[in-house]
Amino acid sequence: MEGSEPDRASESGAVEKTRVLRDFQVSFFAMRRLRSFPWTFLEKYLECNKSSDLISDILKQTCLHSLSRTCPPSVKYRKLFLSELIRREEAAGCDPLDELYDALAEVIGAEDTTECYKSYLLPGGEAVSLLESVALISEGTTGLVTWEAALHLAEWALDHRHTFTGRTVLELGSGVGLTGVAICRSCGPSRYVFSDCHPEVLQKLRGNVRRNGLTEPAAAVEELDWTTATGGRVARVGADVVIAADVVYDPEVVENLVKLLSEVLRASSPELLVCSTVRNQETYGGFKQRLKRAGIEHRVMSGDVSRVFPYDRVAPIEMISLFR
Repeated sequence: MEGSEPDRASESGAVEKTRVLRDFQVSFFAMRRLRSFPWTFLEKYLECNKSSDLISDILKQTCLHSLSRTCPPSVKYRKLFLSELIRREEAAGCDPLDELYDALAEVIGAEDTTECYKSYLLPGGEAVSLLESVALISEGTTGLVTWEAALHLAEWALDHRHTFTGRTVLELGSGVGLTGVAICRSCGPSRYVFSDCHPEVLQKLRGNVRRNGLTEPAAAVEELDWTTATGGRVARVGADVVIAADVVYDPEVVENLVKLLSEVLRASSPELLVCSTVRNQETYGGFKQRLKRAGIEHRVMSGDVSRVFPYDRVAPIEMISLFR
């Protein structure tokens, strides 16, 4: 016997509420812009129910969640988030929620730093928690934050786990480690080698790899300077798959990258994947021209990926496979 109309409406509302709570949690721990949160649902709920119970549930999934104790977003971000919740609650005329004001008082008393944690939730609910720089450019490098192409490549990997399962993977320009940690936690590579060259990035990367429970010999962090590295050095890693994300951003960097990729393909024949956010068409076009001059063919990996992580998808992101 089918349920009544009120029962179906109640069930639908519960499902929607669960989805909204998940959206708040995912966006909060990834420190997404506040305007991207599902405020419209919250406003309608407060208007209809005149109750702060949903705000209480949101708090439990964000600022009062255990992850916020161990790997909290920045102090400034938490202040803004809690202040916005209070503003919405007051605008709806709801009774003040004590734990909301207690949480804000605790954050106001905390000291802000130049670093913060961002946590990216995997489909199974596990968190990839990374210590990142608050500033996009810090210590003279852009490698201390997670960029969009790294998130896209991680999503692609989650949709194509067989590409990495049981294989040795080398990542060029790993940055703070999002893509690699997600692959290690979800795709089962036999060995994963993170690499970068900037001392501050390597220090942060090693800390993030340990923080997420990855240890030798299954996961290693190596210094790899594209200006001096040879194809033979890379070939000794024994990688079946070589990947890179958001590495095509500067013409000088591109020159060294293509030289290294050419040597890698000359010394061995791994599956080679590069994921790029196309911010500057001239720079990205120059990268493809250099590939062609080096005798490297490419194939665009078309098709959508599952939307697992929250990030801006305005600029085009392209995945290509490289081969001779």
